[in-house]
Amino acid sequence: MKAAVLNAFGEPLAIETLPDPQPAAGSVVVDVVAAGVTGYAANIFNGSRNYALELPVAPGAGGIGRVRATGPDATRLKPGDWVFCEPTIRSRDDAVDTILQGWTYRTETALPLHRLYHHGAYAEQMMVPTENVTRIGDIDPADAGRWCGLGRLLVPYGGLLAGDLKAGETLVVSGATGGFGGAGVAVALAMGAATVVATGRNASTLDDLARRFGPRVRPVQMTGVEADDRQNIIEAAGGRIDMVLDFLPREASASQAQAAILAVSAGGQVMLMGGVRSDLALNYNVLMHREITLRGVWMYPRDAIPRMVRMVRAGLIDLGQFDLTEFTLEQANAAVAHAAANAGPRQLTILRPDRG
Repeated sequence: MKAAVLNAFGEPLAIETLPDPQPAAGSVVVDVVAAGVTGYAANIFNGSRNYALELPVAPGAGGIGRVRATGPDATRLKPGDWVFCEPTIRSRDDAVDTILQGWTYRTETALPLHRLYHHGAYAEQMMVPTENVTRIGDIDPADAGRWCGLGRLLVPYGGLLAGDLKAGETLVVSGATGGFGGAGVAVALAMGAATVVATGRNASTLDDLARRFGPRVRPVQMTGVEADDRQNIIEAAGGRIDMVLDFLPREASASQAQAAILAVSAGGQVMLMGGVRSDLALNYNVLMHREITLRGVWMYPRDAIPRMVRMVRAGLIDLGQFDLTEFTLEQANAAVAHAAANAGPRQLTILRPDRG
């Protein structure tokens, strides 16, 4: 098979021929049709993100494809099935050890997983654990790139499920101008949120979210002054704030996160899913007496995937919200550069290994 291979950090991806993967018990081989390229992929490949990744590797965290072959213990999957390939692989003896296939391994004890399920979706084929493959039903092959939007939508869905967001509640999305934050706005509305306060620094992107999703979305441009930002969030909500979904990037200051955390109403919840690297100066007394739940959430439960597929099929989530730019496998480096320059909530950069 052909694959885009990272041989050394800081080097361009190289198009090479790798051995075809062979399924064994507990695994499935998928013909990759489309795979998303994240806006921060360039920072992983140049080493600046310091992701644990053994090289050489064909990167790529998840994608859409068709089953090529199954192991002997698969009873329902069959060749030709359209599937979503989930990149989060958990050890079968201790779910604490996880990797993102083709992207990173989180701990040294997870290294055997990384070596077994080493190559990711920037290749014509990929071997994944059987439990990481979810059938999505028949689709037009031309729409495979759009279905990669599942990977964008599922991450905030995981946070909203962890917080048990209920219909009629009010949510604040911190960092709504980014890819996952913008997707979180769409998912929360599909789940029945009455109001979504979308915060960020880019006013035009916030206004676009409000235009696309209507009056239930209330944009708040952050100023960087914590007290002012907190008050603006409270005023935009116009009442009780039940939950904060935080997707602030690494570069964001602690004050941006704290403005939303301290805006949440008594008994409310805060789901931390972003990348802020500054330490939060949390007010112990406020959190205790207002009974605020502060929780870190990473990715999403496996049963979220078929639930999200059903939401798309029911029309609750419109994959047409994404603007796609597609590249062939041979154009992998151009795709990485494009993704870095176009990392907004509507943009999806897609590799199509099936075209070349």
